[in-house]
Amino acid sequence: MFEYSARPELLKGRVILVTGAGRGIGAAAALTYAAHGATVLLLGKTEANLVQVYDRIEALGHPQAAVIPFNLETALAHQYEALANTLASEFGHLDGVLHNASIIGPRTPLDQLSGEDFMQVMHINVNATFMLTQALLPLLKQSQDASVVFTSSSVGRKGRAFWGAYGVSKFATEGLMQTLADELEGVAPVRANSINPGATRTDMRAQAYPAEDPARNPTPEQIMPVYLYLMGPDSTGINGQAFDAQG
Repeated sequence: MFEYSARPELLKGRVILVTGAGRGIGAAAALTYAAHGATVLLLGKTEANLVQVYDRIEALGHPQAAVIPFNLETALAHQYEALANTLASEFGHLDGVLHNASIIGPRTPLDQLSGEDFMQVMHINVNATFMLTQALLPLLKQSQDASVVFTSSSVGRKGRAFWGAYGVSKFATEGLMQTLADELEGVAPVRANSINPGATRTDMRAQAYPAEDPARNPTPEQIMPVYLYLMGPDSTGINGQAFDAQG
């Protein structure tokens, strides 16, 4: 497990957007960021799930979060621009973005993978991540110390049979992160890195490995140290790196 102990007010005063914030790792990250003082913007497709996370943050007395229903599969370019404009008027800047939302798609040999399924996975996991990042960069550059964290996978670092579009999308995610990091180096107060969560007790993991005993894997809450480290000031200057939450 990544070893890091965050001080209680590590993220005090920071505004952090989390995609896929309604459940799993995204919900855990949102709650963890809020517990360390951040104002968390909860972005996701299912408003009811986001509201549940919002209510938990409220009940714990953390800074008030914001619920942002947003469908990454269907959103058009002007909707990303409208989202960025709304956040600019409400908050003025962003101190962090956690790109957590993604889908796994069919786990099948490439020669049996439909073009439609391939394009759906690539659109949500790569195209939408790019569109959102591009739209939010001006807000991130208004921060004195901003962090963009991309969610990768072990199958996005070494190809593995039957991971199809998901594996390819995570290779692309690593490439997007590295390209952005290199462009930002020395020219903006924004850094970009990636996290491979590893085997974690989530619905997506259960979908990929239905026969696996989920109790063998850590919970999302248990892998949060690296998520805190990369989103806070202790990682200032760390840019273009690939981290393992359980490494």
